[in-house]
Amino acid sequence: MAADDTSPAADEQKPRLIVRQAAAEDIDSVRGLCRRVYPDVAPYSPAALRAHQQHFAEGQFVAVYEGEVVGYCATFRIAEAAAFAPHTWTEITGGGLAARHDAEGDWLYGMEVFVDPAFQGFRIGQRLYSQRKALCQRLGLKGIVFGGRLPALQRRIKKVGSAEAYVQAVRDRKMRDPVLSFQMRNGFEPIGVLENYLPSDKESLGYAAHLVWRNPKYSGQQSGGRTARSRYSQRTVRVSIVQYQQRRVRSFEEFGHNIEYFVDVVADYRSDFVVFPELFTLQLLSIENQRIPASDAIATLTRYTEPLKELLSRLAVSYNINIIGGSHPTMGEDGKILNICYVCLRDGSVHQQVKIHPTPNERFWWNIEGGAAAQTIMTDCGPIGVMICYDSEFPEMARHLVDQGAQILFVPFCTDERQSYLRVRYCAQARAVENQCYVVLSGNVGNLPNVENMDIQYAQSCILTPCDMPFARDGIAADTTPNVEMVAFADLRMEDLAAARQSGTVQNLRDRRFDLYSVAWNSRKG
Repeated sequence: MAADDTSPAADEQKPRLIVRQAAAEDIDSVRGLCRRVYPDVAPYSPAALRAHQQHFAEGQFVAVYEGEVVGYCATFRIAEAAAFAPHTWTEITGGGLAARHDAEGDWLYGMEVFVDPAFQGFRIGQRLYSQRKALCQRLGLKGIVFGGRLPALQRRIKKVGSAEAYVQAVRDRKMRDPVLSFQMRNGFEPIGVLENYLPSDKESLGYAAHLVWRNPKYSGQQSGGRTARSRYSQRTVRVSIVQYQQRRVRSFEEFGHNIEYFVDVVADYRSDFVVFPELFTLQLLSIENQRIPASDAIATLTRYTEPLKELLSRLAVSYNINIIGGSHPTMGEDGKILNICYVCLRDGSVHQQVKIHPTPNERFWWNIEGGAAAQTIMTDCGPIGVMICYDSEFPEMARHLVDQGAQILFVPFCTDERQSYLRVRYCAQARAVENQCYVVLSGNVGNLPNVENMDIQYAQSCILTPCDMPFARDGIAADTTPNVEMVAFADLRMEDLAAARQSGTVQNLRDRRFDLYSVAWNSRKG
């Protein structure tokens, strides 16, 4: 008997088009879609797409047809004054990272919508705009604002004389623009023209129509505000640091027992994170109990890369803790030598951050090269970033990670004497202040004879905060005794961080002059 149209079998055979919240697994598909829509423009980097989700996950949507992403919509919240002031796309979106997302903003800003050209007849754009409106109403916001393209302006500018006159002509239905007319049919009202909004948009001559949709259900009472903050801003994160003493070990197993001891200790205190120092695995070079030439040291260490990852991942899962695994110099298959921090999360996943800025000593002794990507890592406590020692002395890297959503920056470090240590310490404190984030430092102490560039160590590991009312008086949540092997803990309140960013004595992130400067990371490298 043939199945009728209402049978489950018939339903399963029908094409399915759904619109849902974007997820991390969609990033590659969204980038591919971006290439199809804008073949002459570099697509959003993975870091940028992660930033959209990490700043405001509920405002990002994908349209999926039979398992293929065919539409993308990016949105964030913003205050009314910023939304209605003259602006460019780069200024308002924080360089395309949604970095100006304001968790208490009373308007939604439409940052991006694009649809696969092969699916133009499926009304996907209309579906995505409907999702935005539904989100706006669910949060009780005033409405939606954005800059809309004017793709027919270039052909008609001579006839109408100006961008303003062109928008008015379309508004009066004397002319038709494929984008602006569509926006108006969807209830968006032009309230002006944004000059130099997107200079690369040649068809629009860089202009955009300043568009607004006012929420007809707005009552003056947001269901958002403080209660709508990210779930990560409403919890306390317990962080532990290990000030680790370098000493001779006789085997990798002995090294593993040392590491497990500290993981066990901090897990007993229910820590969410434990941080080990930069280059803490150079201790493995002492197994031979003889001086190993620098040319052979990296090859020796590379043999331990997989065992190290397996060790840290096993401990992270077994002890239910996220491990920031210091750093480990490794030679890749391409022959490049990199200084890598392996981040092993308690869900079993393993991530890595390559040191971006090798020191002169690293380049001299081991020919270490710098990485190219600085990307946040999503954890069960929210997005984090890692800066390995010298990286903390470059403010651009910290700002790039914070723009992607990082609230805690981990800095495994290795310094030989006090002056070197203080460079890292002072710079890390500056990063905490200027980015209104927590910065966590963990360093080595002790001596390691017969290992080049690790003869002596100096450290005073610490957990740093912004310098404002909700935090510790000196901006130090926890400190250690210099040059003594020990652990330290601090409970970091994400709510305090959110409050400082929104209404602190100073508001460094909110008060940035996007009209004057920005951190522009190479989009091809992340």
